[in-house]
Amino acid sequence: MSAPQAYLDALPLPAVLIRPDERIAGVNAPATALLGAGLTGGHFINALRQPGLLDAIEGCLAQRSPREADYLTSDGDQDTTYFVTVRPVPLANGDIGALACFQDVTHLEQSDRMRRDFVANVSHELRTPLTAIMGFIETLKGPALNDAPARMRFLDIMEREASRMNRLVGDLLSLSRVEQEERVRPTGRLDPADLIRSTLHGLDQLAQEAGVTIRTELPDQGFEIMGDADQLRQVLTNLIENAIKYSGSGTQVTVRLSAPEYRPRLRCEGIRIEVEDTGPGIDPLHVPRLTERFYRVDSHRSREKGGTGLGLAIVKHIVSRHRGRLNIESALGKGSLFRVTLPVK
Repeated sequence: MSAPQAYLDALPLPAVLIRPDERIAGVNAPATALLGAGLTGGHFINALRQPGLLDAIEGCLAQRSPREADYLTSDGDQDTTYFVTVRPVPLANGDIGALACFQDVTHLEQSDRMRRDFVANVSHELRTPLTAIMGFIETLKGPALNDAPARMRFLDIMEREASRMNRLVGDLLSLSRVEQEERVRPTGRLDPADLIRSTLHGLDQLAQEAGVTIRTELPDQGFEIMGDADQLRQVLTNLIENAIKYSGSGTQVTVRLSAPEYRPRLRCEGIRIEVEDTGPGIDPLHVPRLTERFYRVDSHRSREKGGTGLGLAIVKHIVSRHRGRLNIESALGKGSLFRVTLPVK
């Protein structure tokens, strides 16, 4: 094995060495997996067909200075982005070649895209109520200045829109805190049955106003698990409140707690909390995306009910922090079941 090839094989990243005559002097195994076999000796243009990278290699060979470029590829299911550094390197015969190394930065691209989408979604969610409030203020200062009934009606709408913005900001702050703490396991202990009872007590009035019956299935014997009481209360509140709001009058919501036992999905002893409703259900097409930020099955109905589109995203992160699992089962006309499985310790 030649020295240049030994150096290439020592690199963990895909790497291609190019001679001054623009022929490929060598590739390592990761580069072969990425670009294909039989590249050595061929012209680099035949192996690397993307203009930005070709320009970078030509510039490095001509100017003997570092260059950088992106290289995009796809396996049919997922696009992959590589950040390619091209550096001049001395060859055994005294010439200067170019070494191209490929670093997979797909996760960074995805994070950047998620951040852009998040900012766009937040801006859209805030712009709608802000536009409404500004329009009503303009109306109140003009045509409705001396119209008392119209003024009260507009003020009620402005209050509702301001409350919506307040809920959105609160959920954004909550989501930020949960994400910051996601890698830190909770150390407190709590009785999940007591937590369910106190949460339901706070939602009694909402259930009565909505015409929804709440029933519980709790173990006779109490027990404790390790967890953050405030965050798990937030999980319960989100799931039960959603079930009440979207099930409709005359339906039933069941909150079920299973005693500790070995849970294969957790590979340890755990409990199971289920929130099941007899509402209209959700099309299975939507179920995999329900925990995405700002994803709504019915945007108009969700906003009417006061939803921010962040509740289930918060639930997912809290359950993840507790090293638990969240499963959702639903079908149109058959209600929905939200299942949270949590380790005991």
